[in-house]
Amino acid sequence: MTGKGFRQRSVLAATLGGVILIAASAAAQTAPAPTFSKDVAPILQNKCQECHQPNSIAPMSLITFAESRPWARSIKTRVATRQMPPWHIDQSVGVQKFKNDMSLTQKEIDTIVAWVDAGAPQGDAKDMPAPKPIASDNSWKGVRDGFGEPDLVIRSSEYKMPAKGQDVWYRPMSEIPITEPRWVKMVEIRPTNLKARKVLHHSIAYQVLSPANVASVNTGTANGPSAAATVEDLVNRRPQLMEWAIGKGYDLFTPGTGKMIMPGEKLSWDQHLHAAGEEIDAGSEIALWLYPKGQEPTKRSYLIGFTGLQRRGFLDIAPNSVSHTEGFTVLKENTLITNFQPHFHLRGKAMEVRAILPDGSTEVVSYVGKFNFNWMTNYIYADDAAPAFPKGTIIQVSAWYDNTKANPNNPDPDQWVGYGDRTVDEMAHAWMNVVYLSDAEYKAHVDAKKARQTNESPRQ
Repeated sequence: MTGKGFRQRSVLAATLGGVILIAASAAAQTAPAPTFSKDVAPILQNKCQECHQPNSIAPMSLITFAESRPWARSIKTRVATRQMPPWHIDQSVGVQKFKNDMSLTQKEIDTIVAWVDAGAPQGDAKDMPAPKPIASDNSWKGVRDGFGEPDLVIRSSEYKMPAKGQDVWYRPMSEIPITEPRWVKMVEIRPTNLKARKVLHHSIAYQVLSPANVASVNTGTANGPSAAATVEDLVNRRPQLMEWAIGKGYDLFTPGTGKMIMPGEKLSWDQHLHAAGEEIDAGSEIALWLYPKGQEPTKRSYLIGFTGLQRRGFLDIAPNSVSHTEGFTVLKENTLITNFQPHFHLRGKAMEVRAILPDGSTEVVSYVGKFNFNWMTNYIYADDAAPAFPKGTIIQVSAWYDNTKANPNNPDPDQWVGYGDRTVDEMAHAWMNVVYLSDAEYKAHVDAKKARQTNESPRQ
């Protein structure tokens, strides 16, 4: 190529490049930056304001522009890293369809990030969505999510937790005020007041069964597992109506399943409280949403704490280390798993639930890689996504613990940590509600799943 030809081509390339840059710049200028009123406020309203409102559990309100603007950079960081909203389940493995998904879509995250990068403009106030009603202090999440008011609320007495001192386990009893058998389709536990959330680490409501309920559970019919425990075992075990921990919402049972409560039963509470620097009266209350009469379910749902430890009660976490444990549970019945809630204390880092099937194949059920002690999130599987496994399947729970300075919740990385119920101790549970299936029911579940996969597969 001659020097003249090279120069002509260079000039042409430079000219075209300039035109492209100008066009790209013009396009960027024509695409308006997101504004709070039009683009960001609807996202905050749908996914954030449930907690971020006056006198709620969040540290700031995000209802108005004036309230939200000072927190713009922090909002960007939290949503971009998927720390908020508190939905920490891995989105690349395991079950991915949920009834209570509060996570942001990637488009919503990109919108918030672009809004902050553009200077967090307010935009036209006329674009603001109509405000949602502000919930009362310490309101029921089930009500906020549209399930209506609970049919029954049972409250424990309160314990006066001192400003300083050792952890306390408060175990009062409460009557269940019913006069006939009823089936429960959803349950939710909350602290008795907003301040109590500072000191109540967990609360478990156990059923103290009536003789009639013990007999019905023990029959081995559709309402219970075919390999049911003895009456004495059931009485001593006290079936769990619900387990609540910091940041958890409700348990919603799969349609056609639930918990049965009977006249004459009581609730036995197990409430773990820890000091928070001020004297606080704290207790628990549980809300029950009941099946309408005539729509009673045919199966019971059982709350199981699958262990992430090889030996229950044994855990050895060295100072300044990341540790790993595994626990294995053999399913004695065909089992439908309807939710997953990982439970650790301050050093908890990650948890995986994996099924090892009788044929040797494996399947990841769920994985949480960024566990946050302040948000014991309950991941409730969609009905058509809830996995079922045949009897003989091994449920493997793998747990990781971060006892280093990198863990912001760690009170002292130089301390050895063992198993225990105190907040400074550690444990590893995978709380899951399960339903036992007959062989015919399990086959029907598998066949239905295969049919859905066939219908959902892309056509060639």
